Amino acid sequence: MELHLINHVPEGLTKRAGHFVVAHGLKADVPRVGRRREQWLALGIPSAEIDRVTAYQERWGGLALPPAPHYDGGPKYLDPDVPEGSSTEGWWFEAGIQRTAVPYSFVIGPGGEFGIHGERWTPLHRTVEGWVESVALAHHASMWAKRVTRVTGNEVDAIALDAFEPVKEVKGLADTWWRGSDSLVAMYAGEAECLSAPQCRTALIYSGLNKWGLYGGVKDESK
Repeated sequence: MELHLINHVPEGLTKRAGHFVVAHGLKADVPRVGRRREQWLALGIPSAEIDRVTAYQERWGGLALPPAPHYDGGPKYLDPDVPEGSSTEGWWFEAGIQRTAVPYSFVIGPGGEFGIHGERWTPLHRTVEGWVESVALAHHASMWAKRVTRVTGNEVDAIALDAFEPVKEVKGLADTWWRGSDSLVAMYAGEAECLSAPQCRTALIYSGLNKWGLYGGVKDESK
């Protein structure tokens, strides 16, 4: 499989995430899912769901990012597979193959959420853009923080976030980011919810950040 440099940034990303994708991401050649349309229709998969998979691949297919700091790095690269589900519970499809052996799959949910599916479906971010933003922010924060502290299990409850504000661009659900006066906190609860394992809750505290470290040039967080 060939890898290529990226010369086009998907719309909807912040300037920080867009720079991260171009500077550190690669694009893998992946087969188009359109060739499997008739096969999927024969399996009873609705045409609208096949269209959703096709749109995902056209936008994100082949995108390979550096490893995320949790979920053993996240998907190796983004590439969808056959949708699974039903008209009553909704439909999911694989977001991309695992980078390492983890007890869940990375999937796109019925509403376009990016999440993991193991014992149960657990949405991590409201959109794929949110996942990309979170990986980009982790890379940025680790570059500028004077200290990174890892907290796990019940100790996560002791982190005081009263003076922090949510980082909106990551569109957090199970996973969230918080910004303080000189620090960023990444809260990872996805594995704990998906696997019924509260000991898997993890927080990374990036402290000693200046204004650039806190924002990385992002002015409009409403995206």
